[in-house]
Amino acid sequence: MKTRKIPLISGKIYHIFSKSIAGFKIFRSKTEYERMRKLFGYYMIDSPPLRFSSFLEIKNKDAFYKKHFARKNYIIEIIAYCIMPTHIHLLLKQIKDNGISMFMRRVLDSYSRYFNVKNKRKGPLWQGRFKNVLIETDEQLLHLTRYIHLNPTSRNLIDKPENWQYSSYREYLGLIDNRKDRLCDFSNYLHMKIGSYKRFTENNINYQRELEKIKHLTLE
Repeated sequence: MKTRKIPLISGKIYHIFSKSIAGFKIFRSKTEYERMRKLFGYYMIDSPPLRFSSFLEIKNKDAFYKKHFARKNYIIEIIAYCIMPTHIHLLLKQIKDNGISMFMRRVLDSYSRYFNVKNKRKGPLWQGRFKNVLIETDEQLLHLTRYIHLNPTSRNLIDKPENWQYSSYREYLGLIDNRKDRLCDFSNYLHMKIGSYKRFTENNINYQRELEKIKHLTLE
């Protein structure tokens, strides 16, 4: 794995974006979306003892989690995410040096192997390296979570963001009861009550949809 020209800094938060080659649809079923969600959760730790495919075969996953998923083993923190048909958005805090790069390499490589085997396909799945932007203020972070959570409505996949099962928005609204099903840790960054955050996000749906229509015109 090549070293990035500008290394990602531990303790900092980044918006991470990775897109499929030529806008190829790489998430087409609930199984595929859920696979990616599980990959996010599994590769948060340093030096996973098993390949993900082997982990899925373990019957007593609770014991495995207790042994390996202590907080001291985390290399990244997931603050927000959204899985779209052709790309993924993540808001990540790097915990250990090179943590984000290791996490992304493992997640993207694992999903590529799975997708290619499943579809009898060869070749790369992702469009080069993942992109990253440093988040420098709390205001940027707040607005970025909204942007990430509104992706499915901006692309007219659904009418309401909470109806998209493959983002962290339902976690933010307190709709995920089972701790094992929650990926995100945003309590230290989001200082709004659930109702206020819901209004903050959903009042911007139409505006963000309009921006999406001209997005291609604003790219360099």
